[in-house]
Amino acid sequence: MTKSINYILLAISLFFYNNAKSQSTPFNIYIEPMNITGLGGLQAYAFGQHNGKWLIVGGRLDGLHRRQPFAAFDVAGNNNQLIVIDPVSQQKWTAPITSLSVSLQEQLSSTNMEFHQEGNYLYIIGGYGYNTATATRKTFNNLTAIDVPSVINAVITGTSFSTYFRQINDPQLAVTGGHLKKINNTFYLIGGNKFDGNYNPMGNHTYTQVYTDAIRKFNLSDNGTIITITHLPTITDAANLHRRDYNAVPQILPNGSEGVTAFSGVFQPTVDLPFLNCVIIDSNSYTVNNSFQQYYNHYHCATLPLYSVSNNEMHNVFFGGIAQYYDSLGVLVQDNNVPFVKTIARVTRDAAGTMAEYKLPVEMPSLLGVGAEFIPIASIPQFSNEVLKLDDLTADSTLVGYIYGGISSTAANIFFTNTGTQSTASSQIFKVYVIKNSTVGVHDLNEQSIGTLKMQVFPNPNDGDFAVKFYLKESAETKISLYSTDGRKIEEFILKNLSAGENIYQPKIESSKLKGTYILTIETLYEKATQKIVIHQ
Repeated sequence: MTKSINYILLAISLFFYNNAKSQSTPFNIYIEPMNITGLGGLQAYAFGQHNGKWLIVGGRLDGLHRRQPFAAFDVAGNNNQLIVIDPVSQQKWTAPITSLSVSLQEQLSSTNMEFHQEGNYLYIIGGYGYNTATATRKTFNNLTAIDVPSVINAVITGTSFSTYFRQINDPQLAVTGGHLKKINNTFYLIGGNKFDGNYNPMGNHTYTQVYTDAIRKFNLSDNGTIITITHLPTITDAANLHRRDYNAVPQILPNGSEGVTAFSGVFQPTVDLPFLNCVIIDSNSYTVNNSFQQYYNHYHCATLPLYSVSNNEMHNVFFGGIAQYYDSLGVLVQDNNVPFVKTIARVTRDAAGTMAEYKLPVEMPSLLGVGAEFIPIASIPQFSNEVLKLDDLTADSTLVGYIYGGISSTAANIFFTNTGTQSTASSQIFKVYVIKNSTVGVHDLNEQSIGTLKMQVFPNPNDGDFAVKFYLKESAETKISLYSTDGRKIEEFILKNLSAGENIYQPKIESSKLKGTYILTIETLYEKATQKIVIHQ
């Protein structure tokens, strides 16, 4: 190996090391698997809790929805039971919902409902499932209120629970794949879509799909008998609120008030890829944060929010799921097929409002996490919006909650080959611990999530014909280089006097024999970004 190649390898190694910038961390996360005998797998469900027991409603018993139209979201995969789980005694109880009205049965066996628990009542909105009257699938326009303590007791004792459910109809509530959150006394139905008809990815549209592109705000009055909804002015943004199956995480904002951040989600209006930005919602309006790019955990997964009053820092931890990017030995890999991932990451907002993304030194044990939920322990110190009080966790190790279910995949990319055997609904439960006062384990800062280059390669993987999109904060000379994984420079392109803002460049690769994994870098006088790309012939 020549001296020049050694220098290149050293430079790349130093760059990876500096770019990783392992950070000391305010806490660590430890997950401990546990199993409950006889508990089945479930994903994309709703939950409420009372006195340490969980009430699980709806969701799917199978894995990723199949590509075969006749089998996608089939009735056999509906969860037609109410499930009660006691994670401490590791017991579970079930009861069929057949005693309820058809309207209740249909919504309560649907998937991707929006839900929020207020006191004893679990409010469930929308959801996608089978409708008997039309003999097809639809997004339900119902709000159902469930008396959680009474239903849990009835399921355990085997007594009737039909009087503990109330339901109203409202066309504004026909939403699936969004989130129902509360800021102060107002409910926020954020994002999602109305999907009616049978799912069919084969180009023959047997459905209609309309994104809400909105934050629908309303007040809810419930005296235990009558539910009344008062709609407030809707916030609409077809560019930035056009997202579903994202993560909406309750927040304590820099000024100490309550809020919600909508992280990532699918799909961007002009391309079938996840959003990388986020939307910060407060009691008055919303702000799109385009200065921050989230590269990990793009699809709905279990999330853990923690806030430090002493540091005015808001931490959001994401557990696995699906993402356009993942880390491979310190190099950010972009895969536009948006695969299943194991990544556990946190996004932290500091006192100045700046957000940064960190990869944790722990991963999910498999390609797991999509459609799972984090269920907090109610006795853990928390704000009224269920954000945990990090400063109040004084022990070295604190069990803060559990993760249950989700989709478990056998491979990263299964969407185009999925026949129903490549993934399953997981029955796994994880205890989630917050570890403090530990010097073991560092969190790796994702420089590109806070940098200005915002580098993207598409398509990736590719056949050697690809484009690179990046942003320049000012007009600058830019160098794009392609290296083999052993440090050999394949190509280099010097781009002079590029304009500030978004730039797209399509390299002309000379060699027709390229095949495999390569390292692509973009470098200016003030910043550098690196990604791994895959070329196949």
